Amino acid sequence: MTPGPDLQQLINTIKADAGSDDELEQLGTAAATISELTATSDAALGFFVDRARGAGKSWVEISTVLGVSKQAAHKRFADSWTAKPAFDRYTPRTQAVVEAAKEVARSRNHAFIGTEHLLLAFFAQPQALATKVLLAHDITEESVRTAVDAKSPAGPPADAKTAEKALDGENPPYTRRTAHVLQGAVGEALTLGHNYVGTEHLLLAFYRDSLGVATQILVEQGLDEKAAWAGIRALLEEATK
Repeated sequence: MTPGPDLQQLINTIKADAGSDDELEQLGTAAATISELTATSDAALGFFVDRARGAGKSWVEISTVLGVSKQAAHKRFADSWTAKPAFDRYTPRTQAVVEAAKEVARSRNHAFIGTEHLLLAFFAQPQALATKVLLAHDITEESVRTAVDAKSPAGPPADAKTAEKALDGENPPYTRRTAHVLQGAVGEALTLGHNYVGTEHLLLAFYRDSLGVATQILVEQGLDEKAAWAGIRALLEEATK
């Protein structure tokens, strides 16, 4: 296992980042650094817990690996599967994709917003990095829609008033898996060292749950997690040139 920085290395880094011999400035830098490290560490651990949950592992199995009680593991990490998504770091384009997912669900007469709706919503933003990755792998709106039709058929026409209420913009009926993806995108952003959540992070978050409809479609159409990462990295590198 690759060792992390030891205490002296961490102290030296903090002092260098502070750029001052003033004790209070160094303390402030230390507090910010430790806070960032803690958030990143929690996100990293949560990432692998999410992966285990997405693969169908039980809380008993997870708690055994972590060396804590089932209750402690569940209390610390269950929120990532149940909490409402927080969109404060989402870019306008990513927020537009989330909004488009509601319209996709409505158009399919569904009273819920699933990962399949979120995947189709990428195509409402053709300039989004995630959409560019999909198209580069010949995953088109038509091919995704065909796959979604097979896995999650459109529902029968519903009363317009009832459908509108079911998809209330103030309280969208996200499925647990969709909420998990929307939350997980924040962790993916942290993994890449980004302070924003872009569509690329949303795409990567699908792979946290191998049983999600969107994830199954992506893999079936030739875009596994490794290929998605490679495509996103290439676009990010191109954007920084």
